[in-house]
Amino acid sequence: MVTYRIERLNKEFLRLIVGMLGSEIKNDTAREAILTHVDCARDLGAAKVYFTVLDESRKDVVATALDAVKGTVRARLGREMHIRQIPELRFVYDDSEKKARSIDALIDRVIRGQDG
Repeated sequence: MVTYRIERLNKEFLRLIVGMLGSEIKNDTAREAILTHVDCARDLGAAKVYFTVLDESRKDVVATALDAVKGTVRARLGREMHIRQIPELRFVYDDSEKKARSIDALIDRVIRGQDG
């Protein structure tokens, strides 16, 4: 269960990381990432940062670039946030949009099957 505090931290981490990737991080490949949400552990030991890309064929390249800058991002989060522990960041490709499209296609197929 996500507490109110963790939910607030997730939103703040997302806001700060998006800002860093947009202006402070010089890696152009990492800038291609579109961050969707952050899921931080209750003990602040780790955080999954979910991302997607416009061109799905570049997701591995962007993931590698994000892994290369995660230390810098974490260090800057440490300077910005006033909390005792900054979590280890792990960037994860968010395929929820792809799953939603496939479920949508299945629903359409079922509806067409009932009409015909």
